[in-house]
Amino acid sequence: MTQNDAYHWPPELMELLVDTIPLLCRSKVAVLDFLRGAGVSEDLLHGFRRQLQEDPSAVSKYKIVRSVLPRLNEHGDRGLAARRLLLRRVTEFEDFSTCWPDDQLKAKGLVAEVRRVVNIKDSFTRLQQEKDLQRRHDHQERQAAREAKAAQAEARRQSVKALREELNAVIRMSDPQRRGTALEALLNKVFAAEGLSIREAFVLRDEGGQVTEQIDGVVELDGAPYLVEVKYWADALGKGPVAEHLVRVYSRAEVRGLMISASGFTQLAVDECQRVLAQRVVVLGELRELVMLLEQERPLSEWLREKVRRAMVDRVPLAIYGVHF
Repeated sequence: MTQNDAYHWPPELMELLVDTIPLLCRSKVAVLDFLRGAGVSEDLLHGFRRQLQEDPSAVSKYKIVRSVLPRLNEHGDRGLAARRLLLRRVTEFEDFSTCWPDDQLKAKGLVAEVRRVVNIKDSFTRLQQEKDLQRRHDHQERQAAREAKAAQAEARRQSVKALREELNAVIRMSDPQRRGTALEALLNKVFAAEGLSIREAFVLRDEGGQVTEQIDGVVELDGAPYLVEVKYWADALGKGPVAEHLVRVYSRAEVRGLMISASGFTQLAVDECQRVLAQRVVVLGELRELVMLLEQERPLSEWLREKVRRAMVDRVPLAIYGVHF
């Protein structure tokens, strides 16, 4: 048995020991010696030794054991070694020739029963220990997961903070061309920080080396690629620049369109995007939405999913975060 098991004998084991030990000893003195040999303190036995000297008939082998074992069971750490040794002496008892002949068979049966109970208790204890170990392991895993999640959240907060500061710096730029180029690069960082698969700005050229298309970037959400166009103009984007982006989207199978403007869109531009929604998913966004998302530390992926849902279901290509949802 384990240390915890031996700390307090269960009632069924206590009764078995009370019934067994007297049968293993032929005399009352032998019972006291058996207990003393198992490490039981002489303080627990001294009273019975005196009684045996004064009036041997006043005490029986069973009375000795029934009196000593409960007191030994209550001794806490002080009695632990004696309890374990006493239990070992009983379970390892093999020479039944020292018992009275009429008691040998019964003694063998009781020792076997003690062994059985101890083995069952050991099996239960091992099972309980395994369960406790598994619970501790699960707790440690949950704790590690919580800590990893907290660390990830903190890392995201720091990343978003840096992106927000960089966006503010871009907005303050006075050179329109430099500002537009910086905004394209920044949006790629924003998408990448959200874990969205991206391809940064690239150009396509003809055989003569002339630029035929300039793509600000490509992002992928839920398996669908979005051709991204970013404009930082002074005036709202009209139908012309929006139509140019739609041509690029239409020239690619199964590609969707995302256009972001720092100055908004004219109604004609919105109407043009709404017209093509029957054939291709195209969504419009404003820079102010991204500013709000970064300030509120909201996931960009959720923002894009909601805009796509409203475009596909409600046929609204320009649903503005903070206004329409």
